[in-house]
Order: sequence, then structure tokens, then C-alpha cells
Amino acid sequence: MIKNLRWVIVLLLFLVYMINYLDRVALSITVPMIEKDLMLNAEQFGLIFGSFFFGYALFNFVGGLAVDKFGPTLVMGGAVIMWSLFCGLTALATGFYSLLILRVLFGMAEGPICASANKMINGWFPQKQAATAVGLLSAGSPLGGAVAGPIIGYLALGFGWRPAFVIIFTIGIVWALGWFLIAADSPLRSKRATEQEKQEIALLKSQETHLTPVDDSTAPPLSHYLKQPIILVTAFAFFCYNYILFFFLSWFPAYLVQAHNLDIKSMSLTTMIPWIVGFIGLALGGYISDKIFNITGRLLLSRKIVLVVCLLMAAICVALAGTVSSVVPAVALMSVSIFFLYITGAIYWAIIQDVVHQARVGGASGFIHLIGSVSGIVGPIVTGYIVQTSGKFTSAFILAGTVAALGALLVLLVIRPPRHEAASPAQA
Repeated sequence: MIKNLRWVIVLLLFLVYMINYLDRVALSITVPMIEKDLMLNAEQFGLIFGSFFFGYALFNFVGGLAVDKFGPTLVMGGAVIMWSLFCGLTALATGFYSLLILRVLFGMAEGPICASANKMINGWFPQKQAATAVGLLSAGSPLGGAVAGPIIGYLALGFGWRPAFVIIFTIGIVWALGWFLIAADSPLRSKRATEQEKQEIALLKSQETHLTPVDDSTAPPLSHYLKQPIILVTAFAFFCYNYILFFFLSWFPAYLVQAHNLDIKSMSLTTMIPWIVGFIGLALGGYISDKIFNITGRLLLSRKIVLVVCLLMAAICVALAGTVSSVVPAVALMSVSIFFLYITGAIYWAIIQDVVHQARVGGASGFIHLIGSVSGIVGPIVTGYIVQTSGKFTSAFILAGTVAALGALLVLLVIRPPRHEAASPAQA
């Protein structure tokens, strides 16, 4: 039962990651309609896209602290209810400022999602399966992005963009009800687990010698981890990862319309391709890293190999995507970039599982997510400025590739796994 319930938790998290990206991408899909209806331009939309991340970045960290204090079940469920509400209220936007404020609030509500999911996996899974579990649940994000195109596109075309936001609001509320009925912070707190099952999971956890009881008095302070080079470099690498991801999420649909003259229906279907390819990459990424670990017995080496190789490949492909003149190679190159990018998606969180004491997983995850989300403020605003002033997207694509290449280089130079990885830093 415990193994099955464990994977039910992963399924629920997979679904909420889908909902998260469905809600988040909805605005990008409806940009052409909203621009016309509310009389907004590219520079204003760059600020609107960026405004989401002011609230999101702050509450990545605040949410991580809340997860350590109140538990992932409560924090995740509350966050989903709040972000669904603010997503639905987008239907009431009347202009630039109202849309700006709603996106900040929407971002604040979404902030705790990754820290909550990471803390939940830490409670339910042994270390040797953590990256696989994180990769599988995170794969809901690109799948949500893939279905967002046709779902939001057809809803907006059939009913208008305002009703489309109201309809997707209800999806999150339904998920939250199911979450509170099924989820628990760990098997030991689950009413669905028998005493025998609780003993089994306790034994499994005790075999992981790097883990100590979840007791603040025995754990290093959060500040200890925030000074460690591996945490700082992982945070910067996640910034680079997110720069490409948020560039793609915010501006690629508009790029297809403006640079390649696709209509909303064609654009909605075309944007499915990179998301589906990304779904495959994200589902595989954690599994690949765990396999390398099982072969080499070296955790950080397995994480480093995936980060360096795949971030660099993503950088090259996104830069090239901005230099082509037709839609097919642009979508193909962007798809390959998203594939390699998403292979790294589980690795940042797996590193937290590897090196951070259980009692500090939420805070450390929130910190890394905060740094990564700063790119969501910078990237869309810079892209909007480039497009508004130059009338082209080429420089924005090249800049995204340059940022990711820098992240790969820093990981290569700074993260140096010991020759024989023994005790985890979590014991420090």
C-alpha cells in the first residue's frame, strides 16, 4: 500500500504541475486578443510578464520557510486555491495596471509550489528514487504547457479570453479538494498507512545514513547551506535554466505570431510541439541522473554530468532558433532546446535532496527557486524592450543562449564532486 500511495502522491503533484502551467501559459496564449482589447504594446506586456515574478520570487523563499514550519500538504493546497482565484480574476482586468497587480498576486500564490513538492518527495521517497520521482512529477509542467495551447486557444476563440480564465479557475479548485482528502506530509502522518507500513518507511529512511531526525536542534541553520558553493552554483544554474524557460513561456507564442505570421489557432497547436518534447525530457532527466548514480556511486558527479551537457546543448539550440527565417526550423530548434533544458529540470531539486538536512529542505528549495525566479523578472522585461526597440527577436534568442551557456560553464568549473563521495553534507 505504501508504495502505491507514494506514487499516488507523485500523480497528484504531476497533475498540479500541469494545472500550474496551464494557468500560467494562459496569458501568453491570449496576448494577441488582450493586446487588442486592452490596447497594450509589447513593452507593457514585458512588464506584465515580469511582474508575475516579483511576487513569485519572493514567495518561493517565503513559501519554502512556510513548508518547513507548516508542512507541504497545507501550504500546497492553500497555494493552489489562491493562485486559481487570482487566475480567474484575470477575467476582470480592465487595463495595464489591473493586469499588472493581478499577475503579481498570481505569482505570490504560485511561489510555494516547488518547495512544497520537494518537501513532499523528501518525506515519501528514499534518496535513490528521489530524482526519478521529482522528474516524473515535474513532467506535468511541459505537458500542461502543451495542452494549454489548444485548450486556451479554443476556449478563447469560442467564448472570449475572459471566460477562458474563469473556466480554468475551476480546475485548480477541484484538484485542491482531492489533495486535502488524500495527501499527508509523510507516510508516518498518513491515515491511510497501517502501522506495519509506517515501520517499513521508517526502516527505509533509517538506512540512508545521511539523514537525521527532522529536528531543528540537530540540523545546521539554513544560513549554513546558503553559504555553500554547491547551493549557490545550483541556484545560479537554475537562474540560467529559468531564463530560457521563461523566455519561451512568455514570448515564444507572440514570436510565432509576429515573426512568422501564424494565427492564434495555428500558434496554439504549434506551441504544443516543444512542450511535448520537453515533457519527455523532464520525465527522463531524473531517471538518467539516478542511473548514472547507480553506476558510478557518486551522487554529485551524476548531477553535474547532466547539468553541464544538457544546459550547454539547450544554450546552443535556443541561440540558433533566433537566427532562422522560417517557422519549421525555429520550432524544431526550440523543441530540441526545451528537451535538453528539461532533462536538467529534476537535478536542481535532487541536489537539495542529496546535500540538505530534512529540516531545511523547504528553506533551501525556496532559496534556489527565488534565485531562479529572478530570471523571470529580468528575461521577459529585457525581451520586451529588445522587441519594442528593434522590432525583432533575434538578439533575445541569442541572449537566452548566452545566459544558459554561462550556467553550464560555472557548474563545470565550480562543482567538483569528491573522488569518493561518502557522507553527505547534510551531516555537517
